[in-house]
Amino acid sequence: MKIPFLNFQYMHEPIKEEIVSKFTEVYNKSWFILGEEVKNFEKEFSSFCSADNCIGCGNGLDALYIILKSFQIGNGDEVIIPSNTYIATALAVSYTGATPIFVEPDINTYNINPELIESAITNKTKAIIAVHLYGQPADMDLINKIAKKYNLKVIEDAAQAHGAVYKDKRVGNLSDAAGFSFYPGKNLGALGDGGAVVTKDSELALKIRQFGNYGSDKKYSHIFKGNNSRLDEIQAAFLSIKLKYLELWNDERKRVAKRYLEEIKNEHIILPYVPENVNPVWHIFAIRSTKRNELQNYLKEKGIETLIHYPIAIHLQPAYKELGFKRGSFPISEKLSDEVLSIPMWPGMKDEEIQYIIDVLNLWGK
Repeated sequence: MKIPFLNFQYMHEPIKEEIVSKFTEVYNKSWFILGEEVKNFEKEFSSFCSADNCIGCGNGLDALYIILKSFQIGNGDEVIIPSNTYIATALAVSYTGATPIFVEPDINTYNINPELIESAITNKTKAIIAVHLYGQPADMDLINKIAKKYNLKVIEDAAQAHGAVYKDKRVGNLSDAAGFSFYPGKNLGALGDGGAVVTKDSELALKIRQFGNYGSDKKYSHIFKGNNSRLDEIQAAFLSIKLKYLELWNDERKRVAKRYLEEIKNEHIILPYVPENVNPVWHIFAIRSTKRNELQNYLKEKGIETLIHYPIAIHLQPAYKELGFKRGSFPISEKLSDEVLSIPMWPGMKDEEIQYIIDVLNLWGK
């Protein structure tokens, strides 16, 4: 049996006519930037997140960058981020001129370890970015408590967590502002790049909206040096259609994850850990093994496609060599980079596909 890592057919085939019809509608309007489709989606997505404001932007990286700039974070400042995340989280900090300060993850949840944050705070620290990695919310209560003590801003990197819940609240509603990505492979994905900022702070929302539109408060009036980062009408229209199905698709992911968690039984494989107070949306289902590369090759031979998220920790990337870190600087992140393996996860996986993956994993090493 051949099983790809990701398959869009279950999501995209039933809505194809809606998508094509909406494309024709937007095309015929000939209004492609900052129109009614963007306004509609922003209203719908802010409501989905139980927040007051949503501002569409070009992508998830821009979302984080614009938030940081709107908080006036820049040269000489420091922003705490998890050492175990995709590089976009760090790049958003770097683009402002600030320095990313890495904090190790909890070995069980893979999210930033709140118990290690306080020791990383200096008089230059201005914010904490909490990444909801793989679709599982970070421990926001503890993070917010620390931030309040030191008067720091808290930003959610919710790029992988559309609809995830922490203590009965959806992500995007747990901080000063949250950045989302709508990259096609996300739980809520556009048919191209896209992103958004969600916040309860209406004054901040206005500044973010202005920053993403050349720092403009009205046409040809520029009150500060902004950026060009806007969600376009066509992608907004597509996202509005897909948002209607997001909870269904997330439930499908949870169905698959439930079977994996209950039925994969192999002493050589570590399964994800889910704290009682969170409801993840399983953007990625990441297992671990000390013989990860052997496991990946074994699954490939059996026709099961896998990916590694992420094989090289940020502090060891050539892009951040100026920070002077070496192997051993962040051993937990390095351990995860060496051991994590993402197995197939998408809405609509067939029972026989799930069963085949479980059976193949359970036989490995025996």
